[in-house]
Amino acid sequence: MSNKQKSLKINFIMNAILTMSSFIFPLITFPYVSRILMPIGTGKVSFATSLVSYFSMFAQLGIPTYGIRACAKVRDNKEELTKTVHELFMINMIMSIISYIVFFVMLASIPKLKEEKILYLIVSLTIIFNTLGMEWLYKALEQYTYITIRSIIFKFIALIAMFILVNEKKDYIVYGGISIFAASASNIMNFINIKKYIYLKPMKNYNFNKHFKAVSIFFAMACATTIYTHLDTVMLGFMTTDEDVGYYNAAIKIKTILVSIVTSLGTVLLPRASYYIEHGNIKQFKHITKKALNFVFLISTPLIIYFILYAKQGIYFLSGESYYNAITPMQIIMPTLLFIGITNILGIQILVPLGKERFVLYSEIAGAITDLIINIILIPVLKASGAALGTLIAEIIVFIVQYYVLKREVKESFKSIAYLKIVIATIIGLVFSYWVVFLNIGNFFSLLLSSILFMGAYLVSLIIMKETLVIDLTNQLLSRLFKKSKKVKL
Repeated sequence: MSNKQKSLKINFIMNAILTMSSFIFPLITFPYVSRILMPIGTGKVSFATSLVSYFSMFAQLGIPTYGIRACAKVRDNKEELTKTVHELFMINMIMSIISYIVFFVMLASIPKLKEEKILYLIVSLTIIFNTLGMEWLYKALEQYTYITIRSIIFKFIALIAMFILVNEKKDYIVYGGISIFAASASNIMNFINIKKYIYLKPMKNYNFNKHFKAVSIFFAMACATTIYTHLDTVMLGFMTTDEDVGYYNAAIKIKTILVSIVTSLGTVLLPRASYYIEHGNIKQFKHITKKALNFVFLISTPLIIYFILYAKQGIYFLSGESYYNAITPMQIIMPTLLFIGITNILGIQILVPLGKERFVLYSEIAGAITDLIINIILIPVLKASGAALGTLIAEIIVFIVQYYVLKREVKESFKSIAYLKIVIATIIGLVFSYWVVFLNIGNFFSLLLSSILFMGAYLVSLIIMKETLVIDLTNQLLSRLFKKSKKVKL
């Protein structure tokens, strides 16, 4: 293994910290912002963000995922790495210019967009920030420590700005700008630091053609994913009201936070999986795949059950009682945690490194079509709940297609998961925490006490039942704490 490879554990820890910062930031700011801006204000920003995501998707052209694989393969050769980065960046920049041209034409011609021109212009900055950032290079080089520190610094600045500058309903434009700053402005640091990893001088014999076939597939994948990820919000915005978008945004805000936790391991495994495939180490490739799937089931199952049970407290704490209509959509959409977690492993970690990304595309097209049809039927009737149901069914379809393609490869991994132990531990967690629902102690303390009881009982139950991955992680944690190589005797 190359000396440049970072410890997978360090990468996971750094990505876990990054993930935590990604959900701690909205947990701190959104309860404040949602009460100031109300559903209409948050709905306007959510709709603008979702709409601009289509232009950003076009500008990125699938490079964020393809770039990780392409750069990971040549990361030990600075000349080849530089050439690859230059080629992808130039393609990205050209597509960004085209994307902005189309965006400005729509902004000038569609009345609904012209009404909020300043908001859309500010939110569109994410297009150029993402292009300049070249995050795919840093992930390919497994620079997760740098990515994490940089991201936390910018989120902290945005956190302070949010409380100082967002004070009235009309400040939704400021909120949109700060949100973009928190999510994308740190990419400027990437652009400044790029000289540490590649040569800035022009290279000879650029070969753009070698990227186009793979990039086109990844672009189609990005299209399908972005369509059914943001289609609900965009369709709600055009078919209902900004208020309904605000309710749905509150529901998916919690879901988005939880998804980042469930998919955190898969994110750091993609460059390592590509490396193993490139060097023919199939045994290690299968080993990390099995662990990743087990991790998804262990994390997502209790989160789904807990947040369905405590949806009311979660929504009221995060957004306020004026978001009552977000409770049912949140409960409907919670099971997507499991399916998104699994397909993140099957698609990004298995199919992509194996060079079978076209099957990821097929699955996402199936999901996008499903989501579109269900939204057309249900949004006029059920509004935000209809959009949530469409997303859930779409994610199930994506999973079914990917599992069918990989059935032979992953059958053993799925069989190795301790389903019964997870179910029993979840039930025990419910028994220990459900009574908190009946206490009148406020939403925050209700969530705090119930989550400690639920997750504590769940974890202890898995340790008692000797669930393999939990025991392994417990042993590692204790050995680090006591600085000895003692094993837990269970």
